Amino acid sequence: MAEHEISRRQFLSASALLTAGVGLLPTTGFGFPAYIKNLGKPNSLFNGVQVGAITYSWRSMPGGAEDILKYCIDANISAIELMGPTGELFAGAPEGPKMPPWTGGKRPELTDEQKAAQAEHVVKMAEWRAKVPMDKFVQLRKMYNDAGVSIYAFKPSALGEKNTDQEVDYAFRAAKALGANQATIEQPNDPAQTKRLGDIAAKNKVYVGYHGHTQQTPTWWDTALNQSKYNAMNFDMGHYVAAGFDPIPLIETKHDHIVSMHVKDRKNKENGGANVPWGQGDTPITAALELMRARKYKFPATIELEYEIPAGSDAVKETAKCVEYAKKALGA
Repeated sequence: MAEHEISRRQFLSASALLTAGVGLLPTTGFGFPAYIKNLGKPNSLFNGVQVGAITYSWRSMPGGAEDILKYCIDANISAIELMGPTGELFAGAPEGPKMPPWTGGKRPELTDEQKAAQAEHVVKMAEWRAKVPMDKFVQLRKMYNDAGVSIYAFKPSALGEKNTDQEVDYAFRAAKALGANQATIEQPNDPAQTKRLGDIAAKNKVYVGYHGHTQQTPTWWDTALNQSKYNAMNFDMGHYVAAGFDPIPLIETKHDHIVSMHVKDRKNKENGGANVPWGQGDTPITAALELMRARKYKFPATIELEYEIPAGSDAVKETAKCVEYAKKALGA
């Protein structure tokens, strides 16, 4: 059938839509309203600014690949930073030992048996990562993309100082297979490690985005940034405020090095630094989003839900509130 032709079934479907009054919308080459193609898909690209979320935001809920995709759709998130276990378990990674539940704050103490089981799992994961094919990551990417969700960052626990070069290389290859341009990690203190990561990142042409907490300063990333053009920033503006700094000047001066930016609201250092619902803290979220829109910065603004979830709500509902906050701030 020629591209400009439509089948009888398509014609009848289109006619039904016209009868319903939808036919006034712009049409595709097949005679369908363009809007129908994206019906039911999330869209958190607001006036040129991609608002996304790190899937760590939903750590209090089941974290399977299908679960995470449903949360994206329910919260209207069309782009994500994917935590490692979701992608790796989908790709067939060995399941880790059962550990005490953790949703933030100080981690529970492990027993000797749990520590031994964890050490054994680290070895199994290294072996698996060294030989796993990328086809399941490509499949995951397609499943998400078909539902309207892109993956721009991947955060596996494969980029640490104790991880092998093979694991580090795997992290960047998996990120690329997922459609991401970056793998993210907490920035190491050792310059030799950021040099190693930067070199392997360069080989794969995938950025490593270094994340920080309240140890962030205006010059904190400089050594890593000077080592490789593939060493970049996964800047956290909320933690930066809690450390006592204004994020706006940093965004303006370092925007070329920022590959993604975590957005949360925290009180500043003088006010105690607490994580709070958006709009109740000292983080200039609206000003930062307006700056991204005005300057046409292309790195995503990543929602990271860290404040306490109110009674009667859940992490997806709270993420959806953050999306709406960002949408309003961007005038969309």
